[in-house]
Amino acid sequence: MPSPPGTDAPRRLIDALRYVGPGLILTAGIVGTGELVLTPRMAAEHGFSLLWLVVLGCVIKVFVQVELGRYAVATGTPTLRAMNDIPGPRLRVSWILWIWLPVFIAMISVVGGILGATAEVLRMAGVDMDRRMLAAILGVLCALLLGSGRYGVVELVCTALVAVFIFATGFAVVALQWTPFAVTWTNIAEGFAFELPPNFATAFAAFGLIGVGAAELMYYPYWCLEKGYGQRVGPRTDRGVWLGRARGWLRVMRVDAWSSMIVYTTSTVAFYLLGAAVLHAKGLEVANQDLVQTLAHMYQETFGSFGLVAFLVGAFAVLYSTAFAGSASNGRLLADAIGLWSRETPDPDSDLHRRRVRWCSIAMPLYATAVYLVLPQPVTLILINGIGQAILLPFLGGLALYLRYRRLEQELRPGSLWTTFLWVSASCMACVGLWQLVQEIARRL
Repeated sequence: MPSPPGTDAPRRLIDALRYVGPGLILTAGIVGTGELVLTPRMAAEHGFSLLWLVVLGCVIKVFVQVELGRYAVATGTPTLRAMNDIPGPRLRVSWILWIWLPVFIAMISVVGGILGATAEVLRMAGVDMDRRMLAAILGVLCALLLGSGRYGVVELVCTALVAVFIFATGFAVVALQWTPFAVTWTNIAEGFAFELPPNFATAFAAFGLIGVGAAELMYYPYWCLEKGYGQRVGPRTDRGVWLGRARGWLRVMRVDAWSSMIVYTTSTVAFYLLGAAVLHAKGLEVANQDLVQTLAHMYQETFGSFGLVAFLVGAFAVLYSTAFAGSASNGRLLADAIGLWSRETPDPDSDLHRRRVRWCSIAMPLYATAVYLVLPQPVTLILINGIGQAILLPFLGGLALYLRYRRLEQELRPGSLWTTFLWVSASCMACVGLWQLVQEIARRL
């Protein structure tokens, strides 16, 4: 059994950085549809005025993320299993899983829209092929990459793609300062005036996706367990020793979560600034038609003739990493869901579970590709997914609070300051979800 992180601060940091990984996979899934499509769409509609909402959406949900991860690492229980333990009515599984199920269908369907947008990127790069055929090829390639079902493959691919799009987007924002679209301190001040626009539909859909969306909140505990955090906590043979190991690996998990938060917040703000400075100023709309061509303006105004190339490289990395990480994560959710609906006792080390994860991961991009072939509307698919995730957010916030107060060991519970922020996080998520639900009901009356 590996020892917990060291006692001195430098040693703890070194040990923690060795095991950072789940956050990178999460970042690959996070910085994608919400950032490349919905964030610029929101910026194009509202300019700099909603920059505060972007930052809030990235930072505030990390407290719920860590709390779900804390419970998983301490108990070895992934998200769906924790949800299934929620008190209340049951029809084979807990009532909350029946609410989750339609959102999950939207979560796996949106990958089709991402593959379609990735196909458009390749067409702009000069690949002379029908976009549906390209999307199908990309989906099959994603399935083949995920066929191993191994954590290391997912982490390696996601790390490489994350590095590419962070570099491309960061450089674009810096280069923007030497153009007529330069971002000024007045623009930043406008972004933190905390104004609310009359039409908030896109903003709330974006809030459901930017930062740690409902999907990523559910994914994170699975990747923490697959990375080995829970296994390294070990059995509870000696309570004092076990608590020491648990506290050590929970510190590692927090370093991982906050490190990924810094990365995806920086990237999301960069996308928003590009959209507000360029798309809003030029009066461009991010829609299903000419989606990729419209987004390319953000880079062409900063890089000039080289801008299109920079955008295509960055966009491909962003979109395909999201499709890849999302399919891998959804495959693990589906494998766990099959076990829950079958009332099986989970054994993550069994050959049956590993085979199930592998085949479910393969099935995810293939199903998503079929969805896109039937409904080739990437922005529409992304918006539907964002709305579904926004509605699910209050339930995940409530789950985090329930686990903190009812299921977690007293010695591992967070302090009063963290708990206060956890309540704020869960409350913000509840407001977003309830607002989205009211809007959907009003739209149908």
